[in-house]
Amino acid sequence: MPTADAPKRYVFLDPDGCGGGWVFVIVAAPTGVVYQNQCGGYSCDQYEQEGYLVPLYGADPDEELRKIFVGELKGWGHRGRVWSPEVLERVRAAVRDFGIYGSGGTDEPFPPSLVLDESRLAEAAEAWLPVLTPDGPGVLVWENSD
Repeated sequence: MPTADAPKRYVFLDPDGCGGGWVFVIVAAPTGVVYQNQCGGYSCDQYEQEGYLVPLYGADPDEELRKIFVGELKGWGHRGRVWSPEVLERVRAAVRDFGIYGSGGTDEPFPPSLVLDESRLAEAAEAWLPVLTPDGPGVLVWENSD
């Protein structure tokens, strides 16, 4: 376990912007490891979360997220935006499609689904969605479209 005075380690997800087709959840936890991801579409912001990284699997796992943020929102998925009810429902559904294996300490045959954390919706952006996992709050991340 990291101590209070130990320096944090920073991990940049997809630092060269060449790796599409990946999706992770960063589950918030005091690990001493801070993950950073380029987010916000064309705004190209760097967001970060301390915690541990959980890969999510599937064929083209970021496909629906890209349809929403690149297709419908045209790369302008920045923090603080006002979400139309239609887009918000599509984002909720896309998040629910992700199950998180090995989390929550259960022996269930199917992984529990992620849930969009709407209490933190102001933090949401392309490539950065606040979620609730069986282990607590986290963020769903994927490659930014810029």
